[in-house]
Amino acid sequence: MNTLPLHPAVVHLPLGLAAVMPLLAAGLAVAIWRGFLPRKVWLVVVVFQAVLFAGAVVALRTGEAEEERVEKRIAERTIERHEEMAEQFVWGAGVTLALSAAGMVLGTGHAPAALMAAATLATIITGGLGLRVGHAGGQLVHGPDGLTSITRAPGGETGDGNPRGSQRIEQRHRHND
Repeated sequence: MNTLPLHPAVVHLPLGLAAVMPLLAAGLAVAIWRGFLPRKVWLVVVVFQAVLFAGAVVALRTGEAEEERVEKRIAERTIERHEEMAEQFVWGAGVTLALSAAGMVLGTGHAPAALMAAATLATIITGGLGLRVGHAGGQLVHGPDGLTSITRAPGGETGDGNPRGSQRIEQRHRHND
């Protein structure tokens, strides 16, 4: 049975949230520090960061599940590099979630403000990690040696004129080994 790959459908949620979280966290942190909003509004950051973290974990797992299928067409070390970046993104999202939650639940005084500032900085770092892993994933699919460059065009030929891309795949494996 030929199933549709789940990974491409899942990865966009955490990557999109990683791009938006620095703006959301910074905006709410400033509004809370200036007294425009109560501290409990920070829960919005915690919830969105939890969704980002959960989505990143699911994206990592679905990518691992589909690794075997793509290894036949993309060099294994390229896939492993993308997976390492994805793991770093998951760790970054987890640390950011912990900092965000701590800023919500810890006491009064300067500690919550400092944790909100640290969480906001962490969202920027996590966003950078997301950008990096997203770019690497995009290269796996759309780059010069990506999956779309070796798929069949109408008429059974690839973009390079080879039937089913078999010669190009062999050339790539020789080049990457």
